[in-house]
Amino acid sequence: MPVAHFHLVDGAYTAGQRRRLLADASRCYAEVLDSPIERVRAFVVRYGPDDAATAGTVIADGGTPAPYFTAIVLAGRPIEQRQELAARFTDLIVEILGAQRDLVRGQIVEVDPVNWSIAGNPAAAARADEVAARAAATQPAR
Repeated sequence: MPVAHFHLVDGAYTAGQRRRLLADASRCYAEVLDSPIERVRAFVVRYGPDDAATAGTVIADGGTPAPYFTAIVLAGRPIEQRQELAARFTDLIVEILGAQRDLVRGQIVEVDPVNWSIAGNPAAAARADEVAARAAATQPAR
């Protein structure tokens, strides 16, 4: 399930930087979520310098590229995992792309397992045992 999108401006980063970001982010995602890396999907979404702006200035007109990421997880993941993932993705963007930390933005998007498909089947069915275990772990003791 883990899916990440890194929104980047063309020409601001090299192919090597993008490739390293995808590989390192995939490993990070698997580690933080304790998920097999085979489940991880990572993508770079590229925008032309005329198609992105920071602080109201289009990049082609002198704006500073400001990377943005989305990380999709199945609902029920502990808040600590989600916050760690956001922090570590930010660290990777700063380290690998040389982005200014204060310009990096991102969000963790939780998806209900009934609304996510794995091989054409709802994740609620395909990952029922995992989803139930996470739900049980987040329930307060009685």
